[in-house]
Amino acid sequence: MDLTYSTEDQAFRAHVRAWLAARLPVKCETLADRRAWHRQLLEAGFVGMGWPREYGGRGARPVQQAILSEEMTRAGAPPHASGPGMSLVAPTLFAHGSPAQKQRYLPKILSAEELWCELYSEPNAGSDLASLSTAAVRDDGVYVVNGQKIWTSAGFNADLGILLARTNPGVPKHQGISYFIVDMHTPGIEVRPLRQITGDAEFCEVFFTDVRIPTENMIGAEGEGWRGAQTTLSYERGGNTLSAATGRRQAVERLIRTCRGAGLLEDARVRNKLGRMLVDIEVMRAAGLRVLSSAEKGTRPGAESSVQKLASSEMEKRHQELYQEILGAFGQLLEDLPEPYAVQQTGSTISGEPVPDNWAFPYTWSRALTILAGTSEIQRNILGERVLGLPREPRADRGPLPGSL
Repeated sequence: MDLTYSTEDQAFRAHVRAWLAARLPVKCETLADRRAWHRQLLEAGFVGMGWPREYGGRGARPVQQAILSEEMTRAGAPPHASGPGMSLVAPTLFAHGSPAQKQRYLPKILSAEELWCELYSEPNAGSDLASLSTAAVRDDGVYVVNGQKIWTSAGFNADLGILLARTNPGVPKHQGISYFIVDMHTPGIEVRPLRQITGDAEFCEVFFTDVRIPTENMIGAEGEGWRGAQTTLSYERGGNTLSAATGRRQAVERLIRTCRGAGLLEDARVRNKLGRMLVDIEVMRAAGLRVLSSAEKGTRPGAESSVQKLASSEMEKRHQELYQEILGAFGQLLEDLPEPYAVQQTGSTISGEPVPDNWAFPYTWSRALTILAGTSEIQRNILGERVLGLPREPRADRGPLPGSL
């Protein structure tokens, strides 16, 4: 594992840092603001850096992509506007999409002209996603879809979505699922935003009533949707560990400044909690460098994406609990925080609403991290079975385990 940066990488970091310094701060409160910022990033070559050149990318190495993400986090820069499209849909199309699908959809993902959402979870199929019941029935050149999806991030402004639906209920559940591209403006689709504990309405529930999807919108072959879904989930769960570690380091440093101003650093128990968080973040950064080193060698994310997802989400929840222990009642105030407890955070949520200037918002948001993109319990099952090789618990519908009595 090589943990050093080349002269070329260091020069690229300096270039990104100078570019951001010349353009920040930038207002990014509305979708129009986000798209305007996206255009600046695109013109600078900072969107789709790792894409093949034939699709508008620059074929950048993973380490340079990580440097860009890390520097944007350090500068407090807004992300590009094509979130799920870039992070989830594009890798799936590269792996499983037809030439026609790549030509049709990738350019508008890159430009953020079309925004995407992920239509996976259902009210009765969240952690056990393969139990989904949304049905797609073939009928004269189209698939007719009926069902409901939930926890659809940014579904309220999506133009397109990637949809998992059951095309064959008569086979084992993993084999009867197909993967579709769906136009979110198709008649029969209803999107309802869901207000969360944070006060934001990032998530949505989506209803399908006799929605007609052309057969050419299927990704891969019928019944192979689960394979495509695993590609998507590996990217959703992996994330960018180095930039996340940078962001969390900045958050702890902000807390340290608050504690210093309030005289809390005199308490050895507070210093101990702060030290534990800093050690956690350094472990996270080292794990990110390990994944980055593998990516430089051409290794695609696999089970290690579950390791990163599990460790990162559980760490953030644990840290936010420590924040509240240290700050006491001031950590629960929603507004009018006195100095030195004022947060002065910047940025906006996925729905476009500004991030509140308080300590309570990240605490409530952290509860979601151990659920979204696969619960912590599911990640532990994946690691136990695929990494440690532990046997699955026998169930009545599976029969006894091989070799058991």
